Amino acid sequence: MAAERARITRKDIEDKIRSLTGEVEDQVEQAKPALVGTAAGVAVLLLLLAYLLGRRAGRARSAVVEIRRA
Repeated sequence: MAAERARITRKDIEDKIRSLTGEVEDQVEQAKPALVGTAAGVAVLLLLLAYLLGRRAGRARSAVVEIRRA
């Protein structure tokens, strides 16, 4: 029984690891366009939110000065 088993060589391990990493790299390349689009959308939303919150805070802190001439 022990004589029937083939020895696992370094080349066998390297080939298996390369095949696994190749599959992962393919999946990453396929998902990259969707991730880039999502990241850009989130960045735009965060900038818009920061702008609107800053604008609101600026209005709350600014004083209205009325000048009247007699």
